[in-house]
Amino acid sequence: MFGKVKKILGIEGAKVDIIIPEKISKDAKVLHGILKITSLSNDNSIESIHVKLTERYSRGRGQDKLIDEYTMGQLDRKEKITVSKNEIIEVPFELDFVFVQSEMDRIGDNNFLAKGIVFLAKKARNVQSEYTVHAEVKVKGTTLNPIVSKPIILQ
Repeated sequence: MFGKVKKILGIEGAKVDIIIPEKISKDAKVLHGILKITSLSNDNSIESIHVKLTERYSRGRGQDKLIDEYTMGQLDRKEKITVSKNEIIEVPFELDFVFVQSEMDRIGDNNFLAKGIVFLAKKARNVQSEYTVHAEVKVKGTTLNPIVSKPIILQ
């Protein structure tokens, strides 16, 4: 009984980790990585893998702070993979993404004189972008699927 509850909740089931470079170029257009899937219990059946790269764009301060999240690219793979107890399975992936530059950044990149003004304007508005890779593995028979998120630097 207790084992069935643990399996439904995903406790001691499949675990996922993501191996990606710390930094990639904004112009790369492809992110190469590896999903490392392990299992603490007997056979787990993986039904699908979902990987996505998001940008968390924040600006403003205090109560006036606005946050938007944009999906830059995503990958859905429907694969049947069986992971045995204490087995490590590595699944390589290639995630195509599109880096969209803001109008202010385009002006700063195209005009040497405007670059300083754009920098000051972004600093005054507290503009920040954070990039994160999220991976979710759908395991047959569980309600809570293993999920991992890892920050990445786009330069």
